[in-house]
Amino acid sequence: MFRSTFLHHWHKMLGLPRQSPRSWHLDRYNEERIELEGARTRLEKLSEASDVFFAISRARYDGFPIADLPPLHTRHIAIYGYMLSKYTSRWAFYRVLALLCKAPSHSAVREVVNPSKDEKLTVVARRHNIDPAKFTSFGRQLRRVWPLPP
Repeated sequence: MFRSTFLHHWHKMLGLPRQSPRSWHLDRYNEERIELEGARTRLEKLSEASDVFFAISRARYDGFPIADLPPLHTRHIAIYGYMLSKYTSRWAFYRVLALLCKAPSHSAVREVVNPSKDEKLTVVARRHNIDPAKFTSFGRQLRRVWPLPP
């Protein structure tokens, strides 16, 4: 109960646009499971497992339960903690970046895609009608100081 209520409030805070149809969520979930299977190091496994948990919880939040979310047991607590820190950090990164770029609708920038690549920054900038060159330039500078879990 606590887990689902907490995650519901967390997803509400992230404010990501609702994705449909159900197949969109299934595609993300399957992609993340494949990446988890390919993970080699402990950190890669933790990161990819957090992506799987995120795919499941986001689908549930959007109204498309695609799989059961693992229980909040000792062996999963690190994955949940990593997921919360990873995606909240990305979300905050984009919010701050939009503010730094003086985007007219900076509060509407709600993203969680990995900002470690310039191409992703360009896509996000275009999606929010922000100058991609400026957004990418500021993003490069912000990445130097921002804690972004892999």
